[in-house]
Amino acid sequence: MWSMTAFSASSPLRKLGTSDLEVFPLSLGGNVFGWTADEAQSFAVLDAYTAAGGNFLDTADSYSAWVDGNSGGESETVIGKWLKARGNRSDVVIATKVSQHPEFQGLSAANIKAAADASLSRLGTDHIDLYYTHFDKPEVPVEEIIGALDELVKAGKVRHIAASNISPERLEASLAFSEREGLARYVALQPHYNLVSRDTYEGDLQSLAERSGLAAVPYFSLASGFLTGKYRPGTTVDSARAAGGAGKHLETERGRRVLAALDEVAQAHEAPVATVALAWLAAQPTIAAPIASARTVEQLPALLGVGELTLTDAEVARLTDASA
Repeated sequence: MWSMTAFSASSPLRKLGTSDLEVFPLSLGGNVFGWTADEAQSFAVLDAYTAAGGNFLDTADSYSAWVDGNSGGESETVIGKWLKARGNRSDVVIATKVSQHPEFQGLSAANIKAAADASLSRLGTDHIDLYYTHFDKPEVPVEEIIGALDELVKAGKVRHIAASNISPERLEASLAFSEREGLARYVALQPHYNLVSRDTYEGDLQSLAERSGLAAVPYFSLASGFLTGKYRPGTTVDSARAAGGAGKHLETERGRRVLAALDEVAQAHEAPVATVALAWLAAQPTIAAPIASARTVEQLPALLGVGELTLTDAEVARLTDASA
């Protein structure tokens, strides 16, 4: 069976698209830090993740503004305190995002620059390794967005830029403008993508990413916990996400088919269901590192296992068919 010790040797790092960033095959989601994981729990998870070879942290300036009493930036603040306490800034790749913080809404040039400075302050660092536009704002010209991001790169505040929640048309226009003007160019894409949510990414967006050399770093990789296998008929799950719809997939034939296929493949490998779900994602074109979060150290081994488990072509096809 899988255990934390299985990952002490570290999985090989992967190059992130056309960038010079090399990342662990599982990006640790920071949405829970300062929300369902307090500072001590967050530090423990971050310590265990990096001890196992992990180096790719994903957060956003808006995490977790949706919680009563929070104002946004809590996750970045926790990560910043951890970086300072551990003195390991050069060992980790930090990805954060702009457009959704209550005080820094949108993608105007002025907002992008102000939000980046605020993120840098909370993170306690002088640079962001990967800076995403969190949700595209079609009312803002791509020229303005890319221009502002390019200024951050030239100033040394951002190493590489990326996009999340963007249409193929806007992504293509952004890439074309960057290339035409010789400005910073997106190197990665963060789509909503998993075994029970494939429509958003597969098709035009995935094809464009593949043609353009973009790495995909999917979020909701485990469908808010559904693909861990803990949601079963007749069970009640103690999770802040349960009410948000993770269990809704149980009500669909597709969801039940996917669970059955995951159980079958997991049993063959004596691996957790979550590891198999992440391994399916990792086997898809363009995927560099799925994002998954853990609020306790005990949840980490199943996530870290994605770097160790390689599915056969038949197993990938079995899961793909089940999720059609």
